[in-house]
Amino acid sequence: MNSRHKPPPTEAALYAPVKRFLEAQGYDVKAEVRGCDLVAQRGDEPPVIVELKLRFTLPLLLQGVDRLAISERVYLAVPRPPRSFRGVVPERSAVRRLCRRLGLGLIVVGSREAVTIVEEPAPYKPRLSKPRALRLAAEFERRVGDPNIGGRAKTPVVTAYRQDALRLAAALAAADGPMRVGDLRVATGVADAGRVLWRNVYGWFAVVGRGTYALSEGGRAALAEFAEALAMLAAASAPQQLAASPPAEAA
Repeated sequence: MNSRHKPPPTEAALYAPVKRFLEAQGYDVKAEVRGCDLVAQRGDEPPVIVELKLRFTLPLLLQGVDRLAISERVYLAVPRPPRSFRGVVPERSAVRRLCRRLGLGLIVVGSREAVTIVEEPAPYKPRLSKPRALRLAAEFERRVGDPNIGGRAKTPVVTAYRQDALRLAAALAAADGPMRVGDLRVATGVADAGRVLWRNVYGWFAVVGRGTYALSEGGRAALAEFAEALAMLAAASAPQQLAASPPAEAA
C-alpha cells in the first residue's frame, strides 16, 4: 500500500493534526477531558468536542450523539481511507447526510495530515414535502382495511388504486361480459372508473368498444391472486350496502 494513503495506525495519531488545525483558528485545545478525546475552547463560545476513530462506525455515531448533551459543536474525526477501501467512506453523500440529520460535524484527516471539515455541526431541520405528505394521507384514507403485511418483500402491495381495479375486475367477472364505464362506476362506486380502465396499469381489462370494457385473462388470474383482498373489500362494503337499503315493510 502506498505510504501516502496509509491510514494512521492509532486514534492517537489523529490527535496532533486536528489539534494543530484548531489551534490555527484560535482555539485552546486539550485532550481527554471528561471522557472526550479532544476539547477545544475559544473565548466564550460553546466548547468544540472531537471524537477520534480510525473508521466511521455506529459506536462512533452513538458516541457523538452522547456528546451533544454537553455541547452543540461535536465533530467526528476519521482518516480518509484509500480508494480500495470497501467499508463506509466518510465523504460519501449518504454519510454526510446522516451526520447532518444527527447534528454532528465531520472531519476527515487525509494524507500528509491534511484536515478537512466535511460537515459542520448544526441542528437538522428537514424540509417537509407537502405533496408527499398529502399523497401519504390520501393513500391512507382511501385504502380499505389493512390488506398488506409490513416488511414482506416480493409481494404486490394492495394500494387504494389496486383496490379500485379489483372492484372493477370483480364487477366484470360477475357480469360475465362487457360493461360500459358508466355502469361499472355505478356498480362499484369507483368514481375514477374511466381513468382506471383506460390506463389499464395491470393489464386486467380489454377494450371491446367505445367506453366498453371486458375482463382480460390477466384480470381473471388477478381475481384468484388477490382473493383475500377482494374478500376484505366485500366485507367492508357489506355494512354500507345494508345502511343504504330501505327498511323492509312489515308483512
